Amino acid sequence: MSEAINLNSSAPNDGQPSFLIQRIYLKELSLEQPNSPGIFLVTSEPQIQVELDAAVERLSDELFEVNLLTTLTARVDGKVLFLVEARQAGIFEFKNIPPEQIDPMLGITCPTILYPYLRSNIADITSRAGFQPIHLSEVNFRGMYEHRLAQAQQAAAKTGNSGADEESKIILPN
Repeated sequence: MSEAINLNSSAPNDGQPSFLIQRIYLKELSLEQPNSPGIFLVTSEPQIQVELDAAVERLSDELFEVNLLTTLTARVDGKVLFLVEARQAGIFEFKNIPPEQIDPMLGITCPTILYPYLRSNIADITSRAGFQPIHLSEVNFRGMYEHRLAQAQQAAAKTGNSGADEESKIILPN
């Protein structure tokens, strides 16, 4: 007599914790060059401002969408050279992970996974627009997460609520 062995990887994991990346995708991307083509004739060095934010949306009990949103503005001689807005997203699955561990993973681990994709897309779009590629600086998502926690705690202490409506955007140096 022979026995069948089920090697199906989607079989139940007997309550073991698991973290899976379901999908990583570019959700939104826009590029504006409001002063072209004249701005291409200016030889001054542009000033670059980068704003970065993260957002999380619960899709189900185990699935979360994490978004990294960035706005990159390049100015030269007071005029906008280009403006890039991008939203890099991912769907992450958390099974049998304690709730107190999920929030830090959503705020630190998931953005850390998404950020290289965002950096690559920003460098690609600026290069395709006819400019030197912009390579975003590394980001300390742990520091960003801890900063948000501190803001939420301060807001809760001031207003007596959870402070969930407070928003923190990180502005990266040039």
